[in-house]
Amino acid sequence: MDVDTRLLRYFVAVAEDGSLTHAAQRLFVSQPALTKQIKQLETQLGVLLFTRSRTGMALTEAGRALAERVPALLADWERTLRETKAAASRAQRVLRVGFVASGANEATPGIVAEFARRRPGWRAEMRQAAWSNPSAGLADAEVDVALVRLPFPGQDAVHLVPLLTEPRWVALADAHPLASREVIPFRELWDEPFVAAPAETGGWRDHWLATDEREGRPVRVGAVTDQPDDWLSAIANGYGIALAPESASRFYARPGVTYRPVTGVSPSRVAVAWAPADDTNAVVQDFVRCCRDGLGQARGSGDDCSGW
Repeated sequence: MDVDTRLLRYFVAVAEDGSLTHAAQRLFVSQPALTKQIKQLETQLGVLLFTRSRTGMALTEAGRALAERVPALLADWERTLRETKAAASRAQRVLRVGFVASGANEATPGIVAEFARRRPGWRAEMRQAAWSNPSAGLADAEVDVALVRLPFPGQDAVHLVPLLTEPRWVALADAHPLASREVIPFRELWDEPFVAAPAETGGWRDHWLATDEREGRPVRVGAVTDQPDDWLSAIANGYGIALAPESASRFYARPGVTYRPVTGVSPSRVAVAWAPADDTNAVVQDFVRCCRDGLGQARGSGDDCSGW
């Protein structure tokens, strides 16, 4: 019998939380979708895993037996998958580097060049991830190391080195009434419709909607997008506005979209991230050092890194 590992992960979350509601929040999925997945697993196994009541989800005898074994099984599978993909990369002398949006901004080419200097014969293969994958492929072992924006779901399970911060600006249509302003207080944007990332990105979506910096004011979502081109089109067409790193005004400039500084909202943070299993991986750690040294040299030269 073949069982999707995703169903087993959902089962573990419900077993640990004892609640569909809490587990759904933790997994960044809707409660109806999670209920459907648990029922699918029970149907495949032919056993009842939970008894449901007003107080929550209680494991049956069969459920307890499964819950005792599944975490170790999933951990072993993740380790096997990561080691298999890493072995293939080593054989090709390729370091898979995931990144979201512009990575480390203007510092990225210098980091890649320094890695090539330190590791002759190796190549850093840059892989841009969609916004529905804010770990940039690290969570699924699709990459060896990643340049990420914090926070993102699952970041507690990886190791991080912060690299830089930069202000969050706002992107809006040229025709928007506020587009002529030099600086816009975030409070004046609270009632505007926003272009949002997909709901399953959880804390990543909340950060770019600044949900915790609205004094309880609910967010209006005008559109949901997963790729930069779609995001820019939604803004230019007036479906909503969006918070963005200041560097987006350089990397994602396009006709119809204006970027303006915003006050009253915290900055964005960029970090380099890797799996704990790669703490002793010399190639991964060389790339991490390239990131740290590259940003450190720029700061030491007197360049302004706040917008990098």
